[in-house]
Amino acid sequence: MTWVVDASVAMKWVVPEVLSDRADRLRGGGDDLLAPDLLLVEVANALWKKTTASEISAAEADAAFALLRESGIDFRATAPLLPRAMDVARRLGHPVYDCVYLALADEEQASLVTADRRLLRLASERRLPVAIVDLRAI
Repeated sequence: MTWVVDASVAMKWVVPEVLSDRADRLRGGGDDLLAPDLLLVEVANALWKKTTASEISAAEADAAFALLRESGIDFRATAPLLPRAMDVARRLGHPVYDCVYLALADEEQASLVTADRRLLRLASERRLPVAIVDLRAI
């Protein structure tokens, strides 16, 4: 199976959080993992926030980011996904940066796995043609 993972899932691989065990199960399952390269920016920003909030040290943030880069995710360019992501964003009334993940899942005929409840709800309500799976179900 091929999964597109978003930043809400990737963060759980690199920093212990609620549902980290589910994210680890996904990563260790032998399936193909894809993500737009935007994920690197989103996770770097989340790590920066945790550092400025004194939740983790700078060294821990650097180690977490290195772990992400070595995670085996097949990163895809974000720019070609933007036209589709913008269309989905308008349809959902949701930020483009989250819809980039949906656009990649659609392009690759993959399932998006996320812990983002708002995105899950919107995608379900609007009946998108993309399979979106709650990390809690993994």
